[in-house]
Amino acid sequence: MARIRVARPFSQLLEDVNPQKFLPLLGKYGAADSQGRYLHWNDFKWRVESDDDELAAWVATKISRKTIAKNLSLLQAENDHCFSYCIPDSLFTQLHIIDKMTGGGREINDGAFVSSSEKNRYLIKSLIQEEAITSSQLEGASTTRQVAKEMLEKNLTPKDKSQQMILNNYLLMKKAVEKKDEELSIEFILELHKIATYEAIENQATPGEIRQDNSIIISDLYGENIFRPPDWTTIKSRLTNLCNFANSDHSQNNRINFIHPIIKAIILHFMIAYIHPFGDGNGRTARAIFYWSILRSGYWLFEYVSISKLIQQKRGDYDKAFIYTETDDFDLTYFLYNQVDTIEKAVKSLYQYIDRKQQDFYEFMDWIDKSPVAKKLKTGHLEILKEALRNPGREFTSKQVAIDFGVTENTARSYLNKLVDKDLLIPAQSKSGKTVLYLAPANLRTRLKLE
Repeated sequence: MARIRVARPFSQLLEDVNPQKFLPLLGKYGAADSQGRYLHWNDFKWRVESDDDELAAWVATKISRKTIAKNLSLLQAENDHCFSYCIPDSLFTQLHIIDKMTGGGREINDGAFVSSSEKNRYLIKSLIQEEAITSSQLEGASTTRQVAKEMLEKNLTPKDKSQQMILNNYLLMKKAVEKKDEELSIEFILELHKIATYEAIENQATPGEIRQDNSIIISDLYGENIFRPPDWTTIKSRLTNLCNFANSDHSQNNRINFIHPIIKAIILHFMIAYIHPFGDGNGRTARAIFYWSILRSGYWLFEYVSISKLIQQKRGDYDKAFIYTETDDFDLTYFLYNQVDTIEKAVKSLYQYIDRKQQDFYEFMDWIDKSPVAKKLKTGHLEILKEALRNPGREFTSKQVAIDFGVTENTARSYLNKLVDKDLLIPAQSKSGKTVLYLAPANLRTRLKLE
């Protein structure tokens, strides 16, 4: 990432730029440009019309933004400055789109997903795993997705720090869901951090403990854009204010001080990263608090939405959004645009995922209708067969099946043994000889008389 170009402070520009230059431009340059983009000076200066003065156009833009800006007095930045944000029409439009997609128009339990147990099996478990893996990869975990999924699905003990980080993030997401009806507190933030960093922490930091020095310096890959977090002695007061902000009523019931729930959750995400209360694990903790906040506001669908994969795909834009906010009067709108765009794509991705799962379900049920063998089996047997058909050679264990389907190990073992009796799974011993494995044969479709 190249060095970010930064304009002079707005207060200084007002003194330096002749009003006769910027006043005629007030109606021409709004908070966002004609394409709805909220541009930082780094990008804005190249898009000013040739006949207009660059700085005058920028002053006109800044005035337009400040006219609709909302100051967040509880969230202090540097010196006497506080963070602020605004919602131009283009951002408001995206929020409306997300609200429609996550509202009552389409329910998760449409079609194939008819029970809470099925929703858990197809969605929560898989997508929390997805979020755990990609959130960890954002922080440097190097384990492959296949290995990570196997570890989570089979409840295996992590073999290295990367796997431990992924397991921690999986437990972190579950904790955010579990605590969604509770208020934010410093103790809760510390608890989340402790879960996120258990046996997977760098910088000589301690899980669940606030940093005690100012040794943290954050820069991009090229060392060009450097950020120094606030002084460590201010962390507790900043977190106290952040908790007060998080727990304040900004809902539709508060018409004077309403903050859209998605905007509020994104602000909390940013502020944890900005305050940087810990020596390591701030990003993982910040994203967990985002989920806690959005779920607490009643956006139940976000229990199934994974944002980290999309952040990872455009990590440069994510990092740049932080820098833009920190270098332009602490205007959070840059980060809001980045994350709202990510969230919109993540929700669309969720529905694509649901459609694929439903199609798989319908195709499987069609196969089952044609199989005289399968008609004699129970739902639990069919669920195992569905996975076996999709993954020839897959190993099943009673412990893993019990976790997947929410049954006892004895019940799971009975399902698996029944399928062995029907010649639909192949029994084997693990290398240690302590666990019975049940293998999906490559010719399972033939055994089910589907071919």
